[in-house]
Amino acid sequence: MKTAFIALCLLACVLVLLSEKYNSRTAKWLSKPLASAAFIAVALLSGALDTVYGGWILLGLCLSWLGDLLLIPKERKEMFLAGIGSFLLAHLAYSMAFFSLGFDLKAFLLASVVASLAAWCLYRWLAAGLSGLFVYFVPLYLAVIMVMVVFSLSTTVVTGETMLLLGAVLFAISDVSVARDRFIAPGFINRLWGLPLYYIAQLILALSVGLVG
Repeated sequence: MKTAFIALCLLACVLVLLSEKYNSRTAKWLSKPLASAAFIAVALLSGALDTVYGGWILLGLCLSWLGDLLLIPKERKEMFLAGIGSFLLAHLAYSMAFFSLGFDLKAFLLASVVASLAAWCLYRWLAAGLSGLFVYFVPLYLAVIMVMVVFSLSTTVVTGETMLLLGAVLFAISDVSVARDRFIAPGFINRLWGLPLYYIAQLILALSVGLVG
């Protein structure tokens, strides 16, 4: 059953890409919720309700599902902000999930330095395209992303489970595609590489609840 939902998520991801390519609003409303519901199902089948870690991951996945829906009418600024806000909370939920497993202080400090530099570079890259609330919201979002990645790395050192780091990093990279599309260079190419990374990241995190916790 778990394998079937993984396949469903990946198939729905292809449908999402097609809906983006041909700009079909109806297809987006059908395919996006389906793909996201599939990764939630994978987490539930992996035992997300049985551990604290699984509970936080499940919360993050549900917030991501909500964010996916809110970003469908992306031409509406208020909906885009709400969607990004939902994803910000999802990153925080994943951070709490990683924190619940413990972390290595040395790895945490070293990763924090690298993550801070990465966040600064990303901000400088995006800064020229920011206006209004995004001037304040984007730096906050970048900080939250980096916190998630730092916790995932330090927790990976403790648990030895690299799926945690991989899922967090792929999720963070997929966020870059959204930022590039909104603030730098809009176009289908951003979704072409960003969406597959996003769904693979969510599947990895969903599956991780069966390995740790």
